Amino acid sequence: MSLTPTTVVHADLASFVSFGEALTDMIRIGPEEWRSRSGGSPWNVAVAMSRLGQLSAFAGGVSKDPFGQAIWQASADASLDLRFIQQFAKSPLVAYVHQVDPPEYAFVGDDSADLHFRPHALPAGWRRALRWAHFGSISLTREPLAARLVALAESLKDEGVKISYDPNYRITMDSRYDRTLERMCRMADVIKVSDEDLRGLFRSRDHHLGLAQIAAWNPRAIVMLTLGERGAQLFHPKADLSASPPPLETLGDTVGAGDAAMAGLLYSLINGPHADAEEHLRWAVAAGAAACSGAGVNGLSAGFVTSLIDRVQVKRAELA
Repeated sequence: MSLTPTTVVHADLASFVSFGEALTDMIRIGPEEWRSRSGGSPWNVAVAMSRLGQLSAFAGGVSKDPFGQAIWQASADASLDLRFIQQFAKSPLVAYVHQVDPPEYAFVGDDSADLHFRPHALPAGWRRALRWAHFGSISLTREPLAARLVALAESLKDEGVKISYDPNYRITMDSRYDRTLERMCRMADVIKVSDEDLRGLFRSRDHHLGLAQIAAWNPRAIVMLTLGERGAQLFHPKADLSASPPPLETLGDTVGAGDAAMAGLLYSLINGPHADAEEHLRWAVAAGAAACSGAGVNGLSAGFVTSLIDRVQVKRAELA
């Protein structure tokens, strides 16, 4: 691989790694106009963690064409550990976002680079350095990558690595995804879902049914339910809490806000393991709000998020 002048070469291997897909979002901004942007939920989480100050890596396959090169450069700019990104002479994975609010996606990627990711080719010693691993999104529906990632998650869990999981529901997650959903929920230490995720994943109009099933599968997991502009709820072994986001002067693109909230929660759990549940939820909601302010995941910083934390309103959870 070639290193660009902006590449950060890390002396230490990342203790947090997000596995899955990095892709190109083609966002419709007019009847005949589209804007490209590097994205993908697992990649967003890795970037957000790095922006908050965590030594972070995205582990996945990207193409060698201009789309893949843009992801590589954006990863370097975000100070991700590039040793975990594998480039292949394959087609790019592309998501066409034809509607932003609420987001609607169409994915294009047959035999694309993401499917060729090989965990055995990651840098030597990476498992010894790893403390947290994140999984989710459409990578867990795309074979043969999906089976490879689920097996990897299970082996890491057996080695004592903490696992976080965000299913990030898409229409392709039908009944064929049920087994993967259950396996990931049973092993995850942290699970993030939205009310829309739960309605889609469990094929029910009542998202509480999905929450109850996740709790039955894994009563020890920390579960965060994101509710868009209404904030989020945290179901924690020590407390069930609800939080409202701080008011924002301007509301920008909300794509990636859920990924930022996930990163905020994980950053708080990693760096303040003995903090109370309220503090963890404040970090999550403040990070999501920061991303919605127009900053996106790339505009996050620990200082920016901290400036919003005291304006997050937290109370005991009532079912929403």
